[in-house]
Amino acid sequence: MGQKIHPKAVRLGYIQDWESKWFSLKDMPALIGEDFKIRSLVKNQFRQAAISWVGIERAGSYLRVNIHTARPGVVIGKKGVDIEAIKSQIENLTSRKTFVNVVEIKEPELDARLVAEAIAIQLEKRAAYRRTLKRTMERTIQAGALGIKVMVSGRLNGNEIARREWMREGRVPLHTFCADIDYGLAEAHTMAGLIGVKVWIFKKEHFVKSHKELLTMAKKALEAVAEAAPAAEAPATIAARGDAEPGAAGPRPEPPRDSGPHPEDGSPAALEQGPTADMDADEGRRA
Repeated sequence: MGQKIHPKAVRLGYIQDWESKWFSLKDMPALIGEDFKIRSLVKNQFRQAAISWVGIERAGSYLRVNIHTARPGVVIGKKGVDIEAIKSQIENLTSRKTFVNVVEIKEPELDARLVAEAIAIQLEKRAAYRRTLKRTMERTIQAGALGIKVMVSGRLNGNEIARREWMREGRVPLHTFCADIDYGLAEAHTMAGLIGVKVWIFKKEHFVKSHKELLTMAKKALEAVAEAAPAAEAPATIAARGDAEPGAAGPRPEPPRDSGPHPEDGSPAALEQGPTADMDADEGRRA
């Protein structure tokens, strides 16, 4: 299941969030169409701005568009001319008061869509696909990713027969729901035809303690045990010292134990030993 379904779709509401945040009972199809037009308008307007995704939020008659890009200066333009132009176009399209925010992507090497577009650009320049994939994967791993998988399909290197090839480095656990896996798709338009590029990037794993966090938890547990040990030993020390009140009677001494039985006790052992002792005394006198 994890190999076929979209990695973000299967994790929505768990560790992934929706790109469109609004709700409507009656106008759902129309608003979905508006979202598609807004995203197409933004990406066509800023083809060289390295835009990863566009978030859309609606509240009443207000609309907010969040543009996530690795080149915010290209989107904003000189003195904000370009962003004001796209804002006016969106308002004319939707008839809503629109606010446009530009969010910078600080690590584009960890964004699957930007990585896929970078590979597609290199393939359009007739670069060898194996070398391109290896270099891209090395940069992504060096940026801090735990794993990356890249798949290209089409007439690779201009071959007559189309084929599909993929490369992977590190771990990409598609079946693990708590694994933060980013997915991106791009197309390279070459002289031989269309080449599709798919990228999966395993960033981190949620709800799992790191090695540093585990060491910190163990240290705190040891400190708690060390603090609780003196408090537990205090009552035992007081009982051992026998702190009693003055004038209190101590324990009675045990009576001395006899080494052997006496004839006066009337026990069978004493009766058997009594005549034997008298006979020994008489024999001593005769001698």
